[in-house]
Amino acid sequence: MRLLIIGTLDGQVGAASQIALSRGAKVNHVDTVEGGLEFLRAGGGADLVLVDVKEDLSTLVDSLNSERIAVPVVACGVGNDTQAAVRAIKAGAKEYIPLPPDAELIGAVLTAVAEENSDFIHTDARMDDVMKLADQVAPSDASILITGPSGTGKEMMARYLHIKSKRREGPFIAVNCAAIPENLLESELFGHEKGAFTGAVARRIGKFEEANAGTILLDEISEMDPRLQAKLLRVLQEREIDRVGSNKPVKVDVRILATSNRNMEEHVRSGGFREDLYFRLNVVSLDLPPLCERPDDIIALARHFAAKYAEANGIQARGVSEQAQQALLAHPWPGNVRELENSIHRAVLLASGDEIGPEAILLTESGFGAATPASTAAAAARGGDGGSMVGKTVSEVERELIIDTLGHCLGNRTHAANILGISIRTLRNKLKQYNQDGFAVPSPGGADGDQPPV
Repeated sequence: MRLLIIGTLDGQVGAASQIALSRGAKVNHVDTVEGGLEFLRAGGGADLVLVDVKEDLSTLVDSLNSERIAVPVVACGVGNDTQAAVRAIKAGAKEYIPLPPDAELIGAVLTAVAEENSDFIHTDARMDDVMKLADQVAPSDASILITGPSGTGKEMMARYLHIKSKRREGPFIAVNCAAIPENLLESELFGHEKGAFTGAVARRIGKFEEANAGTILLDEISEMDPRLQAKLLRVLQEREIDRVGSNKPVKVDVRILATSNRNMEEHVRSGGFREDLYFRLNVVSLDLPPLCERPDDIIALARHFAAKYAEANGIQARGVSEQAQQALLAHPWPGNVRELENSIHRAVLLASGDEIGPEAILLTESGFGAATPASTAAAAARGGDGGSMVGKTVSEVERELIIDTLGHCLGNRTHAANILGISIRTLRNKLKQYNQDGFAVPSPGGADGDQPPV
């Protein structure tokens, strides 16, 4: 965990640093936002930025976004200043921590940021074989290609390999090749010199240099443009990169991991991916099976997520009932572990009673569209009570689900949106339409009580 502190924190820098160091973090400190940006541009790297709320948070967040430096920002200020906290969150901070710093609170924030780590929950025999191979190859410096459908945990596997490697003390840098436009990806990977192109306001160290002595993950590498594939091949062969706008090679010491949800051999045969690069990356291949092919993991993961989100939301931990387990096992999980995690998160918020029952687990047949309680879906499949849905349109089922969920949340829009897995804006737009169509919509309540009705 690498922590960057920006500003004086009203004289509490030393205390915050000591707390972070005691939790295993590596701490760097700069006085100003511009100093922090220069530190990050120069490849200093950070997994979390802790910034004084009196600093120019908007400029910091806007610069990080425009320069594609992905790092969460947490603001700090003296006391429980509600207005300062609101301003910080509106400016883009993920959290607000009151000062003087509380050891448990800072520890919890560091833990939350570092949580995407080496914990790879599995009990299924098929995953045992994958993990044995992962443990065997992790200590090496070999390039590894991790494949599998979306949502199976490919990035988590990459983090696991890094933690188990001899580079564990070095940085782990992840780059999503599919999320960055092709004309920007080269600069993201290899960096650029000042003035190399419009918008290059300063020298920027690329991800390969930032990952020096550590590991770089090229996520969804199959989506990389062929021109960049050729440049990446040179990096693998020569272990050096060229910044955009420079002709001076820079040596790098980096282990390369890559992921793809495609069939890479077919992708190579179709001409979409260079064969020589594929063989360079695929020294070892780890294939993560879809969740439906490792059923023993479904219940283990469900219990793990239930405990995790109960703690995160300050809710009493509940077990997963036998009926709910059967519903989970019967679902095809097209979204794999990611879909299961979202479903259990909603269930933790929606459940009542001593256990999480099937009525609290909202599932969709395809992974998209309106979610239906697992108990209702199962009943419909049997021709039971859930059969009342037959004859209704998808929009009618969606409307009933949204209004029922909102009623369960006593009108709290934010809580309902979390349960439904949609944005608060989408929820409000739908509720506005339902009002216009003459349907009764529960009034705002709870945390949303001071907001105008929709």
